Amino acid sequence: MRNLREKMKALVYEGPRIMNMREVEVPVPGKGELLIKVEAAGICGSELGGYLGHNSLRKPPLVMGHEFTGTVAVVGEGKRPIFRAGDRVTVNPLVSCMHCDRCREGEAHLCSGRKLLGAGIPGAYAEYVLVPARNTYPLPDEVSFIEGAFTEPFACAIHVCRLLNLKPQDRLLIVGAGPIGLFTLQAALGYGLHHIAVLDINEARLEIAKELGAVTATRLENLRADFVNSEQPLFDAAVDAVGMTVTRNQCMNAVRAGGKVVFSGLHEADSSLPINYAIRNELILMGAFAYSPEDFELALQWVTRQRVNLLPWTEIAPLSEGAACFAKLLDHPGKVAKIMLQVADG
Repeated sequence: MRNLREKMKALVYEGPRIMNMREVEVPVPGKGELLIKVEAAGICGSELGGYLGHNSLRKPPLVMGHEFTGTVAVVGEGKRPIFRAGDRVTVNPLVSCMHCDRCREGEAHLCSGRKLLGAGIPGAYAEYVLVPARNTYPLPDEVSFIEGAFTEPFACAIHVCRLLNLKPQDRLLIVGAGPIGLFTLQAALGYGLHHIAVLDINEARLEIAKELGAVTATRLENLRADFVNSEQPLFDAAVDAVGMTVTRNQCMNAVRAGGKVVFSGLHEADSSLPINYAIRNELILMGAFAYSPEDFELALQWVTRQRVNLLPWTEIAPLSEGAACFAKLLDHPGKVAKIMLQVADG
C-alpha cells in the first residue's frame, strides 16, 4: 500500500434518496485480490431501486457501483499474479464460491453463496475498489474506460438472448427501453434478428430504440401493422426488461402459442400472471438473472469489436455529482440511456 492514502473519497448511499460524498478507508488487498483504481462506473437500474429504498440487497450505509473499469493499483499476494500495477481492467462483479455444483458447471451467477460488488460488498462508486483477481479481465487499449464499463450490463443482454436461443427469423418484443432493454436490442441485432419491437411509455427512450433499428410503440396494439395483420399474438419471443405486473402480462399475451418469455426486470417482487393461459398455450417462461462467466467474456469480446454502443446516448459526470445523476435518471432522464460516473484523482 506504499504511496496510497489511507482514506479515499466515495459516494455513499445513506438512506432513501440520500447519497453523500464521504471519506472512507482504502481497502487492503489480501491473497488473490486486487485493489482497482476506478476510472468509470455506470448507474444501473437496480441501483436506482436501491437508491429509493426498494432493494433489500442494498442496505445503508453502502458504496454502490458494479459496472466499472479502472487500473490495477495494488496486487495482493498469490502465485504467479496475472496482473500488474497499471494494467487496464474491467471486472465481473458477481463473486461466487467457485466450489459448488452451479459454479463448477459454469453457472456461477446461480451460486447460492454469491455476492455482488456494490450490494453485499463495497462497490465502485469510490476512488478504489477491492476485487477478486479471478473476476478481473484485461481491458484492451483500444477500448475506452467508458466503453469498457458497458461490458457488465451488456452481459445481462447476452444472457437473455442465449436463454431465448434466438434465430434470425424470430420476431422479438422487448418491453422497456432502459439500458437493459436497449442492450438486449443490440444483442438481438448481433444475433441476426431483423424483426424487433420495443415498447415503452418514454418517448425519448423510444427514439433511441428506433435509431438503433427497432420498431417502436407506446401501446402493444400499435405494433400490429408492422408485424402481422391479424388478431393473433405477434411475437415468437418477448423480454420484460421492466418488472411490473402490467409488463409481464404484456409479454405473455404478445407471444404465439409455444412462444418464449424471459423476465429480467425486478421492479415488483410479485405479480398475478395468467398461468392457465400459459399452460394451455405451452408458453415457455424463464427468469434471467445477471450472466454466466461465459456471457461476461462474450460481452467483453463484442464491446472490443464495437458490436455494441450506447455512447451517443450516454452522459458522463464526475462522481461528486452522483446524487444529482441518480435523481435525474429517476425524475427527468430525457434522451439519456446511461450515466457514467468518472472518478477524478483525489
